[in-house]
Amino acid sequence: MMTKNADKKREQMMMFSMDDMVPQNHMLRLIDKAINWNFIYDLVEEKYCPDNGRPSMDPVMLIKIPFIQYLYGIKSMRQTMKEIEVNVAYRWFLGLDMLDPIPHFSTFGKNYTRR
Repeated sequence: MMTKNADKKREQMMMFSMDDMVPQNHMLRLIDKAINWNFIYDLVEEKYCPDNGRPSMDPVMLIKIPFIQYLYGIKSMRQTMKEIEVNVAYRWFLGLDMLDPIPHFSTFGKNYTRR
C-alpha cells in the first residue's frame, strides 16, 4: 500500500496522557516508584531563597537529569538535554509535560561548581 499523505499525520492534534505513553514496566517508572525523591527538598532548602531572585528549577529535576544520563550511558549533558527534549519517558520521569522547556545544558556545569 502506498501512502502519499503520511506527512499530514504530523499536523494532527491529539489528546493523550503522558502516563499512558510510558509502559508500566519501563525502568524509569520502576525507579520512580522505588525512590521517594522528597528527601532532596530537605537537603537543599538552605540553598534556595523563598522571596528573592529568579524562579528556581526543581532540585529533584536537577538530580534526576544526571541520573538519566548515567542510566542510559549518554556521553554529554548537551546530548542528554536533546534526548529529554524528545523522549516521553524522560519527560514523564522529570515531571515535565510536552510543552515545558528543557533546562539549558550549561545549568549543570554551573550547578556542579557552585554546589
